[in-house]
Amino acid sequence: MSPPTFTRANQSGADEGRGKTVLTQKFCLDWAEGRANQDLQLLFLFTFRDLNVLRDTQFSLVGLMHPFFSPSKSLCSFQQLQVLFIFDGLDECRLPLEFSRTRVLTNPTESASVHVLLVNLIRGSLLPSSRIWITTRPAATSQIPPEFISMMTEVRGFANPQKEQYFMKRFRDQATAVISHIKSIRSLYIMSHIPVFCWILSTVIQKLLEQTEKPELPRTLTQMYIHFLVVQAKVLNIKYHQGSGADLHWSPDTREMVLSLGKLAFEQLQKGNLIFYECDLSECGVDAAAASVYSGVFTQVFREEPGLYQDKVYCFIHLSVQEFLAALHVHQTFTESGVNLLEVQQTSFFARLFKNKTELSFLHCSTVDQALQSPNGHLDLFLCFLLGLSLPTNQSLLQGLLTQTESDWTNQKTVKYIKQKLNEKGLSAERSLNLLHCLNELNEHSLVKEIQEYMREGRISRLNPPAQWSALSFLLLSSDSDLEEFDLRKYQASETALLGLLPVVKASTKAL
Repeated sequence: MSPPTFTRANQSGADEGRGKTVLTQKFCLDWAEGRANQDLQLLFLFTFRDLNVLRDTQFSLVGLMHPFFSPSKSLCSFQQLQVLFIFDGLDECRLPLEFSRTRVLTNPTESASVHVLLVNLIRGSLLPSSRIWITTRPAATSQIPPEFISMMTEVRGFANPQKEQYFMKRFRDQATAVISHIKSIRSLYIMSHIPVFCWILSTVIQKLLEQTEKPELPRTLTQMYIHFLVVQAKVLNIKYHQGSGADLHWSPDTREMVLSLGKLAFEQLQKGNLIFYECDLSECGVDAAAASVYSGVFTQVFREEPGLYQDKVYCFIHLSVQEFLAALHVHQTFTESGVNLLEVQQTSFFARLFKNKTELSFLHCSTVDQALQSPNGHLDLFLCFLLGLSLPTNQSLLQGLLTQTESDWTNQKTVKYIKQKLNEKGLSAERSLNLLHCLNELNEHSLVKEIQEYMREGRISRLNPPAQWSALSFLLLSSDSDLEEFDLRKYQASETALLGLLPVVKASTKAL
């Protein structure tokens, strides 16, 4: 058997939308039209979204393939054929892929649960001559034991020139000014390597440019997603309530809709689910009929996807939208009721530092700890949004939806706590970078400005605390030039420096 090949995005967090699914579809089209991969005689493309729907159904391998490729029903033996199975979206899998406890299956005509078929295909027990290609986000890669993986490739999304090409096509005469703005905002420019994010960003900027000659363009990720949500609320108001673009967009209906979606987004994020079924909606108090209205109204926020046999599958258009709405739900729940949905057991130090559990800083810093403890970074972007929602300027954009809070003192304590965490030993480079993004969402730039001053004065070798090296890595990664070659020899040859600059080394084509 040819062991599975993985295609995955190169970072955790909001890294779907980089083209993994499009890549598999292009591969299939080229094969079907005779342009490439003609050594394959059969090709089957499955999505885990479709397979999840079948999780309680018994199939033989031949029977499973029948809905996708009807001639296969008469093909009981594939041993002499070159077959490729593509399984798209392992990160969305809800099947129990338990390799150590799943029974061995060798007969492609014998019926079994879908997870048994999958495990035995990947093991090589079932149809050992077949090839397998699995796409996933990095967080889910560990579901497949390494001994069953022959090759792993990464989809990095848009390179810097491709980002600019995209925005040039979208904005034409205004493209130069738009690109200049995006480049000046590091978090926006970095996230623009994700094609779907480019579309969301363009949607927001185009709306703002239509509304005024000199619009205030978003300067943080939180601001950008707030504007995106407002755009969708206005669409709802115009389409279903005979309103105009100038009317108040947070009507009782739109407010209830957004808060319900926020609850669904948070509870499913906690479970690690990116797609939802009607039972998931029911658990969050969302009626399935209402969900169909959500997908028809908030078409760019929440969508309904047809699965196998017309079963309904729901998802947000992008993981980052789910993370933003989840943060909105947690923030609103805390400010209205004092309930911390992320509260966990605190250390004695944490308890002394935050005696008042009703402070917003208590919610923020306890969430910082949870995000740092996550093995796959699933709360990284969520944390950025949660902190960004505390700024008065952002809350004013959501007036009528969010409860307004006083945040100056809260944010000072949060910033101090994050800087303390940045200097702790054992913090991974990826978590350090995300904490720097969090500071950016709080409009706190003192650490980055400090490193810029060191760079201007040629004193980089004098950097010492881990936080300073992480900030340097943050600056290098967010520059508008591709890292073709990175010369580590220019920097201090210490373990702290190497660990802090590791993300830059990974992102470079060549490191010296």
